[in-house]
Parts: sequence; structure tokens; C-alpha cells
Amino acid sequence: MHIVTGGAGFIGSNIVKALEENSHKDTVVCDVLGNENKWRNIAKRELGTIILPQELFTFLNQHASRIDTIFHMGAISTTTETDADAIVANNLRLSQSLWSWCGTHKKRFIYASSAATYGDGEKGFTDNETPEFLSQLLPMNAYGWSKHLFDRWVARVKETNIEKPKQAVGLKFFNVYGPNEYHKGGQKSVVCKAFDTIKSGQSVKLFKSNDPKYKDGQQLRDFVYVKDCVDAVLWFFKNPQLQGLYNVGSGKARTFEDLVKATFSALNLSPKIEFIDMPENLRKTYQNYTESNQSKLEQTGFKSRYSLEEGIRDYVQAYLDNADPYA
Repeated sequence: MHIVTGGAGFIGSNIVKALEENSHKDTVVCDVLGNENKWRNIAKRELGTIILPQELFTFLNQHASRIDTIFHMGAISTTTETDADAIVANNLRLSQSLWSWCGTHKKRFIYASSAATYGDGEKGFTDNETPEFLSQLLPMNAYGWSKHLFDRWVARVKETNIEKPKQAVGLKFFNVYGPNEYHKGGQKSVVCKAFDTIKSGQSVKLFKSNDPKYKDGQQLRDFVYVKDCVDAVLWFFKNPQLQGLYNVGSGKARTFEDLVKATFSALNLSPKIEFIDMPENLRKTYQNYTESNQSKLEQTGFKSRYSLEEGIRDYVQAYLDNADPYA
């Protein structure tokens, strides 16, 4: 049995799908479905059961002998969230408790970190997991800070005699896009937002640059298709000897203009793009450049499948432009 926290969310639901495709049909989803359409992310899945976060540790203790792996994707992932107490409770303390539970019971623990831990990128984007290196990073929002706190805690605990999970892997996801992100509102990927705008016949709006080093629309991000992210998760799941903290991106920074043009191209349309002023509240914490250093991940034998254009084409044509866009 496997547990996926945040299993009805974006990356989590895609992991549940991949587990089912690999004959794991008793996966347990831990999530809050709410009153919207988040349930549709798992509507096609065969599941063991669905539990609420407040039921998680009772369930774990009752079924400890049957559980193999916890895929911990659940978090407050809104980068603009300002309730730091809620972020700490969900993103730090819950993660610490799950890591410790897996250590006590000798279970496997694969968790989501984030590229937001790198802050403005001044120290680069190398997935060095030593406490010394991690101490140099300064995230730019509370979400990234909470993820970074946990990464640092894991790095320290690993150097002690405290019981550790049978396998412990942290994955620093970069800018992920793909099916089942529709419930995320303003946090949806630019691809998803651009698709909706294009289908309405309007021009796609991109932020003007707030840095003279970058032209309008030329700000760079490491955009990664969710299928590559899930492949990476399954890679570690199938290779239990692997441990540590790894970047998961494409390894190639691309511009927002590239992203939008690829979305138009997937619909066989000519691009229509406008540039608008960046909101004042984003300017101080806006990242103009991210690029995952993939060498550590690739040294394990893992290879990504999708270029930006290939990933967007698959997302648009196989999901977004269909009556049923869910994976």
C-alpha cells in the first residue's frame, strides 16, 4: 500500500495515475477535496480509500504493516499565501512528523521540495544538500522558506543517529505545467492560462520586464512538464537504493514568450501577445531567471522525455483542447 498526500492535487493526482498504471491499485489518497471540482483529478482512478489530513496518522498507525511508501506532495503551495503559521504547520511540521514516522517504521519517503527554495538564484540552482550550502539560500516567499526549512532539517537530521526512513528522497520541482492543475486558480501555469485566453480570441498578456537585463517577455524559467516530474518520482520509487535531494526540471531555461508561442503553435494559430506592467506587489520578489541543474539527477540514470514544445503540444492537444481535460 502507498500513501499520496495531496493525492487529489496537481502533481499528486498524476502520481496516483502512474502508480495505477504500474499495477498499484490500492493507493490511498490523503487530501481535502472541498466543494469544487478537485475530485475530478482522481475520478478515473482505482483507489484504496480517501482520507482527510486530520485522519492521516491514525490511518498510518492502523495500517503500518501494509504501507510501503509515502509520497508526500501535500502542502500549502500558493506562493502568495501570507499566513505563515498555517504554512509552517502544513509544510514544515507535518513533513517532519511524516519523515519521523517513516524513520520509526522503516518506510520509504519521497517528498516534494521546490525550486522556490533557491530564492533569487544568486547562489545558483545546484541541488547540493549539505547543511553548509543550504544555509546560504534565501527564499523570497513564505512558501519557499517553509520548503527550505524542511530541506535543512532533513540535512541536519541525516547527520545524527535518529532513525531515518528506509529511503528518503526530496524533489525540487521547478515550474511545472500539465493536466489536473485546473483547480489551482491564479496559481495555474501560464500555459493553462494562455490556452483559456487564446480560445476566447484574445491576446495573451505577459509582464513587461522589471530588469533592464531582460527584454519584455524574455524573463526565463525552467518549465517542466508534469509527466517528466512523475517519471522522476517513479524512477526513485523503482530504485529504492537512491537517496537525497534532487532538482526536477527540464535543465533548460526558456522565455515566457517561447512558452506562449508554443501554446499558439499547438493550436495551429499565429501568436498574439501584449505586454503589461508587472503588479507592484510582485516586483521585489519576482524571479527573472531559473534553470535547474540536472546533472545530479541524470547521474542516477534518469532522462527527461519532453522538450518545452513537445510538452505543451501534448498538454494542449491531449488534454486542454478536449471535452475531458483530466488525466
